[in-house]
Amino acid sequence: MGNESLMLAALAAAAYLLGSIPTGLLLGKAYGIDVRQEGSGNIGATNLYRTVGRKVGILTLIGDCLKGLLPVMAVKYSALPGDYAAWVGLAAFCGHVFSVFLKFKGGKGVATALGVFLALAPLALASAVIVFAVMMLGWRYVSLGSVCAAAVMPAAVALLGGDRTVLLVSLLISLIVIIRHHENIRRLIAGTENRFKA
Repeated sequence: MGNESLMLAALAAAAYLLGSIPTGLLLGKAYGIDVRQEGSGNIGATNLYRTVGRKVGILTLIGDCLKGLLPVMAVKYSALPGDYAAWVGLAAFCGHVFSVFLKFKGGKGVATALGVFLALAPLALASAVIVFAVMMLGWRYVSLGSVCAAAVMPAAVALLGGDRTVLLVSLLISLIVIIRHHENIRRLIAGTENRFKA
């Protein structure tokens, strides 16, 4: 393994560990609540918002987003090869979804993906955010907005001229986000999914 490969492996490992930090779980425990035992059982911002409160939900969203944003920004604006940033972003995202600190369980990855693409493909992300907002305003389902935004993201990257590595990473992240929402999709089809209440 060459020096460049070792460098990428080390950066990806560091990003994965950062992504693995369970922001929502730690914030919930600071308030005496194990969010894995409350609401949907998810450690993401939506469940924290519903079970602990608005402030903690927003802090979780910010924390999970920064786990994706910071490592990608650090690599993107370094002298390292351009495609390293995309792989580091994927590693951070996988850390959140498959956290080593939670026996390779974790959140659904939406907020961390938001941070990754804010650094990698901001214009494509803007398109996905618009789709999310339309779904939320129209139907008030966070899960529906998240799934639709994830589905749109690779197409937006391709249409806006994203490079091959960013496109591949966007496809992988979008697929994982959609798979992680499989229970929500079932509830949406059955008409039993919870609507978001501000």
